[in-house]
Amino acid sequence: MKLDLKRRLAAECLGTAGLLAAVVGSGIMAERLAGGNVALALLANTIATGAALFALILIFAPLSGAHFNPAVTVCEAWIKNIPWRDAALYIPAQIAGAIVGVAAANLMFGLPVLFASNRVRTGWAQWFSEALATFGLLAVIRGCSRLRSLFAAPLAVAAYITAAYWFTASTSFANPAVAIARSLTNTFSGIRPVDLPGFIVAEILGALLASWLLMEARNPQSLTETEPAP
Repeated sequence: MKLDLKRRLAAECLGTAGLLAAVVGSGIMAERLAGGNVALALLANTIATGAALFALILIFAPLSGAHFNPAVTVCEAWIKNIPWRDAALYIPAQIAGAIVGVAAANLMFGLPVLFASNRVRTGWAQWFSEALATFGLLAVIRGCSRLRSLFAAPLAVAAYITAAYWFTASTSFANPAVAIARSLTNTFSGIRPVDLPGFIVAEILGALLASWLLMEARNPQSLTETEPAP
């Protein structure tokens, strides 16, 4: 395996771990401090997640593209911004990183390293929310890919996820790796393992629809293309 690819995989793993540590850790802290006020706990969880996501994308985008999400990786491979062989390695790196991030959050708050959630998240409204949230996330990413500003994509993605926490019934996981990892913490941000299939299928459908509709919005600086000589 090339050194550059190893670095990109490490970046995806570390970035996804950081994201999940923020999501789960802030959820635990928020729930403990909110005094039973679920809206206040969700608000705190939302702000921490959005802030962490902005910082993590800025850090890791130059290294790996800062996907942190199998749905994003599949979309990028579909529109030929990265090779499929790389995408096939990105996804397990993201899932492994997500699980490590959840384990770290659990440990920080004195909980078991990994323990299954019993928080119910199921039903057509939740699944539709996940499909819509994932579609919207990929639309934001593709739209920002044509902008030159260093801060445009990190800010837009963080802002979208912050908003989607509130306008979707599912609180916008929009990420199969996140869903899998959040099934391993029985805390504020958890999801029952039995509810995972519905979430993951919905996220994949949202990602595929976005990939199909947004194929023309290709990144001119893809990893698989080179600019023609003048």
